[in-house]
Formats: sequence, C-alpha cells, structure tokens
Amino acid sequence: MISIQPSIFPPRTLDELIEDIARLSQEVKDLYLLDQIPWVIGYSGGKDSTATLQLIWNAISQIPKEGRIKPIYVISTDTQVENPIVSQWVRKSLETMKVSAKNQGMPIEPHLLFPDVKDRFFVCLIGKGYPAPRNQFRWCTERLKINPANRFIRNIVRLNGETILVLGTRKAESSQRARTMEKHQLKRVRERLSPNASLTNSLVYTPIEDWRNDEVWVYLMQYQNPWGIDNNDLLSMYRGASADNDCPLVVDTSTPSCGSSRFGCWVCTMVSKDKSMEAMIQNDHEKEWLQPLLDIRNALDIQDDREKRDFRRLHGRVELFERNVNGEISVEPIPGPYTKYWREHWLRRVLQAQETIRQTAPDDMKDIILITTEELSEIRRIWVEEKYEFDDSVPRIYKEVTGKTFVDPRPGADDHSILGPDEWATLADICGEDAMHLELMSKLLGTERKYYTKARRSGILGDLEKCFETSSRSKEEAIQHAHYKWDIKEAIEKEDMAKLKETLVRAQAIPPSNDWANLKFGSSEEN
Repeated sequence: MISIQPSIFPPRTLDELIEDIARLSQEVKDLYLLDQIPWVIGYSGGKDSTATLQLIWNAISQIPKEGRIKPIYVISTDTQVENPIVSQWVRKSLETMKVSAKNQGMPIEPHLLFPDVKDRFFVCLIGKGYPAPRNQFRWCTERLKINPANRFIRNIVRLNGETILVLGTRKAESSQRARTMEKHQLKRVRERLSPNASLTNSLVYTPIEDWRNDEVWVYLMQYQNPWGIDNNDLLSMYRGASADNDCPLVVDTSTPSCGSSRFGCWVCTMVSKDKSMEAMIQNDHEKEWLQPLLDIRNALDIQDDREKRDFRRLHGRVELFERNVNGEISVEPIPGPYTKYWREHWLRRVLQAQETIRQTAPDDMKDIILITTEELSEIRRIWVEEKYEFDDSVPRIYKEVTGKTFVDPRPGADDHSILGPDEWATLADICGEDAMHLELMSKLLGTERKYYTKARRSGILGDLEKCFETSSRSKEEAIQHAHYKWDIKEAIEKEDMAKLKETLVRAQAIPPSNDWANLKFGSSEEN
C-alpha cells in the first residue's frame, strides 16, 4: 500500500474542503471581473493543472455569458519527447476542450505549443552532440518547456500590456517548492497575485497552492469535469504509473492518494529512473510496447560517458578542470559533444525504436513519431554544414533503418554539388587511421565549399585558420598543449617562477600547431 503523504498542512474535513472550493470559486470570479487583463493557464494534463483548470472553468461558467468577455488562454507545451501516453491524453483533452468551450460559450482558447526545431531534444543531442542532460548541464528544460511558453506569454503581454498566469503549483509538492512560493508570496503586489520572476508585466495566480494531494484527487473525483473528459481515466493513468499499481478510490480527505507519480519526458536523465514508465510497462502488458523508449533512456543515462564524447568542447578547444579521482585531484579535459560515431548510433536507435513501436503499439499509436522530418532535416544540415561531415549520413541511416527514402523538406538540401559520400570515403582512405587528419581535411574542404558560390570571399582565410586551431593537433598533443597553458596560468597566479621556467622548458617539446600558411607555403624549416 502507498503510505499517506506527509503534509506541511493540517488535515481538513470534507466539509472544510467544500467550503474552500466555494471560497476559491468566488475568488476566481472576482479576479476575472476585476479588470481586462487576459489570463493564461498552464496545462500539462496532470492532476494539479487539471484541478486548477477545472476550478477556473466551473467558476467562470457561473458568470452570465455577457460577462465572459476576457479571454482565457490554456497553453500546453509538447516537447516532442513526452511520455506518449501522456502526450496523447493532453492532445485529446485540448481537442475536447476546444469543442466544449465553443458549445458552452466559454472564453477559453486551448493552444498546443512546440519548441523551435533548432531547440528540440534530438536536434541538440544527435545533431549538435549535446550529452544527455545532467545537473551540471541541464540544457533541455529552458529550450523545450520554458521558451515556448514564455514566447506565447510575451506575445500576449505585447498585445495587451500585461497578463495573469494561472498555475497549478502547490506548496505540498515539496519543501523546496513551498519555500519558493512563500518567498514570492512576500512580494505580492495584489491579493493572491505574485510577480513573475522571469516575465515582466505578468502576475502569477496559484489558486490551489495550499491543497494536499488527497484534496486534489477528492476534487477531481467528486466534481464533474466541465469540458467532457473523464477524470477516472486520469486516475487510471496515475494508477498505471504507480509502482504497486495501487490507487484507492478517493472519497474523502482521509483516503491516501496515488498522487506521487510524476510524468515527464521519456528521455529524461535528470532523474535516477523513469519510475512512471517502468510502472506502466510492469503493470499493463498492453503497454510493453514502450520498452524501446525506456531502453534508449537507460542507455543515455550512464555515469561516465567520456568514451562517447570528444576530448574538446563544442567550439573545438580543449578545456581542463580539476576532478577528484579516488581522493586525488586530477586535471583533465572537460568532455565535449558526442562523437560522430555515437551521434549516428543514437539516430539509429531512435529510428529503430520508432519502427518497432509502429509494429507493436496499439492501433491508436501506430503512427507514433519519435523524431520528426523537420528534426531529421536540421540534424542533416548541422552535420553537413556546421560539422563538415559531407558523407551526408542521415539519408543513408534513414534508408537502412526504415527501408524508405528520406525526403528532405528543406530547399536545396540534396544539392551538395562539390562533395558527397564518395569523396568522404576517398578522403577517409587517404587519411587512414589518422582521425584528426580526416577531420582537418573535411573542415578545410567544407570551408572552401561554403565560400565557393560567394561573390566575395573575404573571411575565408580566418575561417581556414580556425580549422587548424581546432583540428591540426592529435588528441595527445592538444591535451598536452592545454596542460601547458594551464600550468603557465597557475604558475603566474602563484608567482612560482621555478615552475614557470620548468613549464616553458617542457613546452619546447610540444610540436607546434600547423596553420594555413604552413600548409600553403611550407614551414620555415623546410624553406
């Protein structure tokens, strides 16, 4: 059995909860009628946002139709890597919401938002090579969730001057959440409205901030959903995502709830395990088709992925950091993006999972898309135009996995004119085992190709020089050079002249970096 959730709030009777619902309903109506500021409600499809929207909807419906003139925008962000079960639930809910709002004369407009293609998870991970998100490099949340919502809210503010953002956040979710909400509560400029820390002219309203989990479920189970979905289906979804598949029938505030389940992106490595998806697969054999997603997520979430990543940062330079290894301080390179091999590997894994799921999923999930055509096109562009990998492997991998020809929607994407897979194979054969030589040559040729059709070629020499700065040394030589600069800086900061002299002597053994002038005219020694 699931233990009763510890709460920072004293338990309330059912009558007290009903009184609070009535009070909040009146509060919602008063706030709505107070001014002409439009509302934006954040909706994830989960229990808290559903309860918040239901509370708002029921309250506004009590206002005569002629008074319901202020728009209420309901926004939900599809990161494109949401748990497919939850994503389908949200989409159907928004579609139902749109029809019901029109039929009931409600001023509610649902909007499904998406991150820009350049910011999507697989474009960043597979295209640019960003490593799976970690606490030290949490690159996903802002790109996938925050930016699309903020862009919509800023547009509403631009058109109306300000807005009120309604959220289902609750203090009982965690002690950290409670502290944050209480801190914002001290800065309230109006009753129940807090300033938004990241968006100007946007106030935040959190009507169920003092509710406990069990109270949320009581409200959802005892009050009919006004836009036509069945909250029992929502309860079933949470039950399926609970480890012991046990969610009791919620009839009053003394009943423990199953509200500890949390849904999120199926690729999320910010948590130790995707417990909700694991539970779905364990509890329902009809959801075993989700296993390929869980396998990819677990493959991404490994403690040390250094062997899969470049020894240089994304900009091509070696940067060092101090690392504790068995109690000793070790100065090592900061791992960079995934290498070409591993980026291609992850692309194959995702496409293979997509093909497998389309064969094993239920009929309503047969057309599932894990990675869109637009994302594949952007990944292809990054590999060819930014990383100069002109073997153009995206169409080849797509064909190998799906058996279909990749049709790129980007104009001119298939016109590589000068370079292509054959030239890459020839160059790789010439370079042999020297991976850095292959990389340098591909960058030089790619840079020349970039300037090929330009009327003015100013800047080409600088770009060619950058190729040498990042790719002319072997891995060992590049790391050795980075350590040399590290030691020089450390010796200067500590005013250690002995170490400085020692480092300068040692530096004479480091081979100099090639440059564009040496390649074209030969080194001074040769002359």
